[in-house]
Amino acid sequence: MSSELNDTKKRILEAAWHLMEQRRGLEVSMSEIAKAAGISRQGLYLHFASRIELMIATSNYVDEVKGLNERLKPFLAAATGIAHIETCVDVWGNYIPEIYGLAKALMRTRDTDEATAAAWQGSMGCLQDVCRVTIEAIEREGNLASEWSQQDAIEMFCTLISINHWEQLTIEYGWSNEQYISRMKTLLKQTFIKKTKIK
Repeated sequence: MSSELNDTKKRILEAAWHLMEQRRGLEVSMSEIAKAAGISRQGLYLHFASRIELMIATSNYVDEVKGLNERLKPFLAAATGIAHIETCVDVWGNYIPEIYGLAKALMRTRDTDEATAAAWQGSMGCLQDVCRVTIEAIEREGNLASEWSQQDAIEMFCTLISINHWEQLTIEYGWSNEQYISRMKTLLKQTFIKKTKIK
């Protein structure tokens, strides 16, 4: 692919990202994105065959720009289930504020917009994988609290660290992000780790 095409694709992704952040809760059309990127609507479809494809690519682009893979390295290197909890909350708790605008746009339109629903599902799939790896490590070590099945624990983990909960605690209730991270680590360990194993 030529550098010119790469530059155009990047402009489209940047335009989609910023329009979605600016118009939180309102659907952004392909025509609006094309206009913001300085190309025709037909030109836009040369790079992205559908709006679903563009929304998914935009979400992935934001993760790339924000260096998500690099940020996840401490989590992937964690040696224990408890270390997985702590690094997960560090990574996720510091990442949410940076992608909150885009996440809010996806959350508000996913029920009525097939494209943003697909992008949201892809993003949450990554988070679910992190939760699954964490709970599997805890269970493998024999440290999962007896009241939890593996699947129930994964689902509860994902729910507790959801963006909705972060939003309520930090934006509505005024917790600092540092408080959120510290308290969430404590809550998750108290919830999922056998009491005799909590330090």
